[in-house]
Amino acid sequence: MILLRHIALVPLLTLALAACGAAVSPTPSPSPTASPAGVAAPAGAVAPSPPATAATPVPRPPDLAGAHFSTVGWKTDFTRHSVPLAEIRSGGPGRDGIPPLDAPKFVGVEEAPWLKPREPVILVAVGDDARAYPLQILIWHEIVNDEVGGVPVAVTFCPLCNTAIAFDRRLDGRTLDFGTTGKLRRSDLVMWDRQTESWWQQITGEAIVGELTGRHLTMLPATIVAWEEFRARFPHGRVLSRETGHVRAYGRNPYAGYDEVDNPPFLLDERPDGRLPPKERVVTVSLSGEDAAYPFGRLAERRVIADTVGGEALVVLFQPGTASALDQSDIASSRDVGAVGVYRPRAGGRALTFAWRDGAFTDEETGSRWTLLGEAIAGPLTGQRLEPVVHGTHFWFAWAAFKPQTRIYGLP
Repeated sequence: MILLRHIALVPLLTLALAACGAAVSPTPSPSPTASPAGVAAPAGAVAPSPPATAATPVPRPPDLAGAHFSTVGWKTDFTRHSVPLAEIRSGGPGRDGIPPLDAPKFVGVEEAPWLKPREPVILVAVGDDARAYPLQILIWHEIVNDEVGGVPVAVTFCPLCNTAIAFDRRLDGRTLDFGTTGKLRRSDLVMWDRQTESWWQQITGEAIVGELTGRHLTMLPATIVAWEEFRARFPHGRVLSRETGHVRAYGRNPYAGYDEVDNPPFLLDERPDGRLPPKERVVTVSLSGEDAAYPFGRLAERRVIADTVGGEALVVLFQPGTASALDQSDIASSRDVGAVGVYRPRAGGRALTFAWRDGAFTDEETGSRWTLLGEAIAGPLTGQRLEPVVHGTHFWFAWAAFKPQTRIYGLP
């Protein structure tokens, strides 16, 4: 298959650049990653255990022989894991071969003329501190270790799953710093923390290997929106700068064509859940033990969906005008896939009912007009904000692989 033939190129280029500090950007390959020969240990390769002594025996997991990755160089406690190690595979680059950003620089919204209006950015806001993380940068780095509104955060993006998630980096009184393991599980990014070298599943925020196995990071509200939407609503916000300390082809998409709705996922061992096409974009919400998904196709038709998840009322808003980061080679030229916001429908001390009317989100109770970002900009409730609900925007195959019991809105 042509797609898979091209897949092998990107990690090799990325790893080579990370390792040798090349001074030129690679020409982006048209597709995502696979493990070229010689980059990662071959499937089934196992790091030799150091010789054990009577005083300090070295435990060895009985199922490590089935692992599809090398443990060489890791201090991770591989005897502790909550998932079969055989499910974890090398994606190509080694540890931090896709380099995270540890000292991110930011500029004002007027200092980023290189961003085009429809380009997708991850919006993270804590208090009055609103920041935009352009996917044209995150697609090359996948993790930004930052602090927003005084909260240490990790802003993450897995291109293979179209998954943008922000986490609070604090756990048990210490702040963790995250990097990329170069490994995938069910096609999703596996992160690692530098404090314990535990491995973390990005899509769930759970430690799956190492000392912290079973622990969860707290997810923070984050959503992908168009740059022009962020700029209009947060004129004093900050945007991640291209001055990253790395040379990359920012603005280019090395996974061109990957998000075609029926394209097969990369390194997904099981058959995708067939209730939706594998790469249908879905908004997902998990509350009080219930998981729900809202397909972008249905949202584009309705614009507003009111629902109850885990006994809590919520409203999902959809607005066109945001480009895909995974369509064309030039992200700014990619097709419009739209953007969403998920909120608790209460403001001004009352429950609200939303509708799309006369080209705007409007509440039935007061007639106030609202933005996609949950702010009333006209009417009696002007200045009020809706409380955001933590949600994800994923390819369906990725979410369903981890949450197979998910209810899909509109399907029986």
